[in-house]
Amino acid sequence: MNKFKTLFKNKKPIIGMVHLPPLPGAPLYNPSTSWEDIRKFALNDAKALIEGGVDGIQVENQFDIPFQLPDSLGIETVAFITAIACEIRNKYPVFPIGVHILLNCDLQALAAAKASGANWIRVFNLANAYISNSGYISASGPELMRFRNTIHANDILIFGDFQVKHGSHAITADRSILEKAQDIETSLGDAVIITGTATGTPPDSESILSIKGKLSIPVLVGSGLSIKNLQYIWPHVDGALIGTSFKKDNRLSAPVDINAVRRFVDQANSIGS
Repeated sequence: MNKFKTLFKNKKPIIGMVHLPPLPGAPLYNPSTSWEDIRKFALNDAKALIEGGVDGIQVENQFDIPFQLPDSLGIETVAFITAIACEIRNKYPVFPIGVHILLNCDLQALAAAKASGANWIRVFNLANAYISNSGYISASGPELMRFRNTIHANDILIFGDFQVKHGSHAITADRSILEKAQDIETSLGDAVIITGTATGTPPDSESILSIKGKLSIPVLVGSGLSIKNLQYIWPHVDGALIGTSFKKDNRLSAPVDINAVRRFVDQANSIGS
């Protein structure tokens, strides 16, 4: 909790997504898209988020669908994400930055974060297991935490999802939401992320309240938080990762809309703790 509080100036940080366009090697990559195109897109979104008032930004390969699993991830993906994270870090030397490489490519994300000077990574499955639309996902925590120590990256925070969106969780259906959240804490995660069932879908209030005040690490909302539901969710969490709500016309594939960011940040600040 102390490392989290030290990283973010705001007591309840709002983290915006830099969703990279399809990268080289991905099925939807357009061969006419140059490195400079990708670089400008990422820097423009980062600029809009920061000037809009967010407390941190997270770089991720949102449009490399269908996502590869860790053992199959192309080295080109890691290279491009690392390069973009470096570009953003060079532009904004002290601003909090995170890295997320889908799907559950956490060793690669940690290496990219270490190389680029990023501050955290997001991990879809730190503990337990689930079935994703790319196949079976096992817990990365045991290997990831040892790797973090090996490369002297203990200053890089690990934000861990549980019961993550876009997944079937029948494997762990006999365990409560609280137990699964506590597994992130036990696996040495620095924050726990709660989501709805899909991108743009918020978690239900019952699930949030079932873990509120019962963990020693921050609870972040990882999907679906918007101005429409902010007043119901914001008082019960310690921060959020925002993607869709910051896009023009709420279209996931659109660039970040600085006015949408400002409206959201202003509304969140008006609600307070």
